[in-house]
Amino acid sequence: MLEEVATWLQRRSWTAAQRPLPTLLAAKRAAGEHGTVSVVLPALNEEATVGQIVAAIRASLMTDEVPLVDELVVVDSGSTDGTAAVAAAAGAKVVHRDEILPRLPAVPGKGEVLWRSLLVTDGEIVCFVDADLRDFDPAFVSGIVGPLLTEPRVQLVKAMYDRPLGGDPAGGGRVTELVARPLLNLHWPKLAGFVQPLGGEYAARRSLLERLPFPVGYGVELALLVDALDAVGLDALAQVDVGVRRHRNQDGQALGRMAATIYRTAHHRLPGAPLSRATLTQFTRTEPAVFSPRTHAVDTVERPPLRTVPEYAARRRVPAPTTAARRRAG
Repeated sequence: MLEEVATWLQRRSWTAAQRPLPTLLAAKRAAGEHGTVSVVLPALNEEATVGQIVAAIRASLMTDEVPLVDELVVVDSGSTDGTAAVAAAAGAKVVHRDEILPRLPAVPGKGEVLWRSLLVTDGEIVCFVDADLRDFDPAFVSGIVGPLLTEPRVQLVKAMYDRPLGGDPAGGGRVTELVARPLLNLHWPKLAGFVQPLGGEYAARRSLLERLPFPVGYGVELALLVDALDAVGLDALAQVDVGVRRHRNQDGQALGRMAATIYRTAHHRLPGAPLSRATLTQFTRTEPAVFSPRTHAVDTVERPPLRTVPEYAARRRVPAPTTAARRRAG
């Protein structure tokens, strides 16, 4: 490990308990409009869990006594179950992905939803939380928002946690251990100190997020971390221990497709020749002596920084994008 990373681990790694709610509320009041907080849940067929998450945030962090979160938005990316109805009944503002920036047709993917969510939220601090979490603890929000309220230099905060799998209390995060961590250690060693680089729970200042491109798929978490390092430096990044993360685990082939997308995202940020193909072929036994191939496309689309999108620039009153930037934004 680089000496710089070892020092960073001591300075920029905390636990949620180190910043109790009264401390956060005082910091939020002092920050004024710069301390406004939006929580975004990207959701696709998460009827079983999204309502519990929304209810927990509203009951713990959106009360008269604890007004830490100003806005709670669920962005539905095409659910076929009752996700939207359950989220709305629990008290969230629900927006369908396709209703946001309708002039630009949406594509499937988590990163697409996160990118569009910035067009329908107002907080200067934006907190993303996956909608499939079970036994949700509101510290997943307050813990990662905390450093952004109390540490002016911090720009992005990742949650860290244990990820149980079966009987192994730390057996989850297989794509992290097999793909993301080796990539970061080899190519971006300054990011080697992040415990959960692919975790879906993180918070950042809007002023940073609006400057970064968003891959439309599962590569978004790695991309934001790498690009944030380039934009603001290691000392502006941090992580907070929020305990244990329980969620729905995916099968090996689904993880393989996720890994391919993450590898492609990393490769796009490295110097050298572009990838010659953007597909992944997997095999399934369909007969006793037959393995049948199935080829999947690997996400290659990346949305441009939102500051370059005219609708966002007008809404947020940021400087108008240049002609070249408008072309990149579609």
